[in-house]
Amino acid sequence: MPTPLLSLRIRPIALSLVLAYGCVPAGAAEPETTLSETVVLGTAEETLKQAPGVSTISAEDIAKKPPANDISEIIRTMPGVNLTGNSTSGQRGNNRQIDLRGMGPENTLILIDGKPVNSRAAVRYGWRGERDTRGDSNWVPAEQVERVEVIRGPAAARYGNGAAGGVVNIVTRQPTEEWHGQVTLYANMPEHSEEGATQRMNFGVGGALSENLSLRLYGNRNKTEADDRDINDGHQAPGYASALPAGREGVSNRDLGGRLAWKLTPGHTLEFDASYSRQSNIYAGDTQNNGTNAVVEDMYGKETNRMIKNAYAVTHKGKYDFGTSLSYVQLTETTNRRIQEGLVGGTEGMFLSGAPTYLTSDLREWVAHSEMSLPIKARFNQMLTAGIEWTEQKLTDPASNLVATTYGTIPGVSSTGRSSDAEATIFSVFAENNIEVAAGTLLTPGLRFDKHSESGVNWSPSLNLTQVLTDTLTLKAGIARAYKAPNLYQSNPNYLLFSSGNGCNTVGNGTTGCYLLGNDDLDAETSINKELGIEYKIADVSAGITWFRNDYRDKIQAGTTPVGITTTGNRSIYQWTNIPKAVVEGIEGSLRFPLRRSLDWITNFTYMLQSKNKTTGDYLSIIPKYTVNSSLDWKISDAASALFSVTWYGKQEPMKYDYKGNAVTGSSANSVSPYAIASLSGNYAFSKNLKLTAGINNLFDKRLYREGNAVSASNTAIYGSSGGAGAGTYNEPGRTYYVSLTTSF
Repeated sequence: MPTPLLSLRIRPIALSLVLAYGCVPAGAAEPETTLSETVVLGTAEETLKQAPGVSTISAEDIAKKPPANDISEIIRTMPGVNLTGNSTSGQRGNNRQIDLRGMGPENTLILIDGKPVNSRAAVRYGWRGERDTRGDSNWVPAEQVERVEVIRGPAAARYGNGAAGGVVNIVTRQPTEEWHGQVTLYANMPEHSEEGATQRMNFGVGGALSENLSLRLYGNRNKTEADDRDINDGHQAPGYASALPAGREGVSNRDLGGRLAWKLTPGHTLEFDASYSRQSNIYAGDTQNNGTNAVVEDMYGKETNRMIKNAYAVTHKGKYDFGTSLSYVQLTETTNRRIQEGLVGGTEGMFLSGAPTYLTSDLREWVAHSEMSLPIKARFNQMLTAGIEWTEQKLTDPASNLVATTYGTIPGVSSTGRSSDAEATIFSVFAENNIEVAAGTLLTPGLRFDKHSESGVNWSPSLNLTQVLTDTLTLKAGIARAYKAPNLYQSNPNYLLFSSGNGCNTVGNGTTGCYLLGNDDLDAETSINKELGIEYKIADVSAGITWFRNDYRDKIQAGTTPVGITTTGNRSIYQWTNIPKAVVEGIEGSLRFPLRRSLDWITNFTYMLQSKNKTTGDYLSIIPKYTVNSSLDWKISDAASALFSVTWYGKQEPMKYDYKGNAVTGSSANSVSPYAIASLSGNYAFSKNLKLTAGINNLFDKRLYREGNAVSASNTAIYGSSGGAGAGTYNEPGRTYYVSLTTSF
């Protein structure tokens, strides 16, 4: 399976030919025969995917309870997974994204077929880490997913930049020799008319074009309406009495993708991938600070933001008498077109008054990767994997460097002609070894070297152990160093934001506001990830419990100490900076128990022991103290099945301090009480070619309303009164009925 580990900096078109054909020696031996005699171990990657911090969601799991729109709806039911906003501020609160082990969405690396997807990096990054994005988990329609691998803890360190929290690898359906296809229709109907409904249709088809050539195509069209503009009216916190928090935005998706697989010789395959995706919003009235104006009100229900992603890849997979190889080159182009928003204080993230002006940011990312796995016969049986990787990101954003001398001249920063471009490259070298030290003992050491053009050199060592204790008990442990480089906004010295005071950490010594500057001298964020787990398995019964801890260093956030004062206007100047230490610690568990031959009880839980910035004591993410996912999976007959599931969310505490470092008070200190969401679904196969799925989400109609942002302390000039929303920054939709029909051939 492709995994983005290692590559080199060579022009991508030339490299694709070198990797595809240069690895195929004349007269290569038939690998199916020789490898069966020499390979005694799987690769380190295969072993690490059996680590305690790894979960797999199958296509069958998705079909039992199809998501309305985004595959993250299913991923959130895995241990260690929650959906949160980009930051603890609660701004853009309904744009909930995958958060692994409380490290935040920005520390979750999304892969599609093992290749990185970073289209969210084309969206502006705000003071508190906000992005107006849903993340990168919705580029593939659910019915075209073969499986999803959720990789947490030390196992994720092998993937390099951005995997400090973990990795979500979305694996699509592969081409087959026989022609098969399917069409799926899905619709849901919320019981409450003020909530947005969904309709979608997708298809997939694939098969052999010739003896050595096969094709797979998929397409998707879906639309989810926005919540009503006033869905949260009457529920908002005091600070938002005149600034109504918006509900969930709608979304319109169009996706088309294809793969052509060419069997060059026995054991050598060349794959050509191309995909097009268009995601646009259906505006619900959301702004970064919950402010409003005539443009905001007029644009409700219209498209204000459009993301287009085009991706192209060439992949070579090779098998030889001495090992296997994987090489690919991928180009991803993302265009983010949105109405121009303010960059200043209370109007930051709000449409500018007057006729809407659309601005476009463009992100281009090249990834070139090559690795080889070699079985080694020595004192210990081993499987060595080594390779290289090169990544380049280039961003053009003309909308994020516009605020300058109107609010004071910054020493050394030009007021005109500043570039709207930012870029970064990473060169990586990687090696890991899977070693059978003794019968029942696997040791997997690894080492990754990354040289980032902005933050310098990073070493990521790792060590994982699997020890069979008895026929039913296995001990698994791991430790690894992971990292995340500064993003293209944080490291861009031309990036500027301004506040008249409310967004500034301190305003004193006669200053009347502040700037936030990008910083090209930032260190990468790093974490030491540790986990220790024990697993029990006998027949169809399995259980496990895992302790994990991430010691987090050099987290990047907006600075709290001014680095200077403007030469005019008397404004403080801040920069993005590294904070010393943070920690995330918790326990995960799982249980699968057959209650009877056709009825399984499946449960997992996550309990957070701590998640805090060691400097301030504040939380890294607003996530539940505990999460429990439990389901009863009943196979009624060969044609019918049913699934009843419940998720319990523990208490959610808000951030402890406001933007100025003061302890929150009043409604800004409100927590979200524990609550549960139940669902029921059933499947019936009328024939081998026609299947119906129907269900009810949120069976008992437990609803939550968005009350505002986490903190609005001291923002009386903007909102008319003080008092934030605490942890109540998102909507939990009510009871919803859905039906899905799939026909196949």
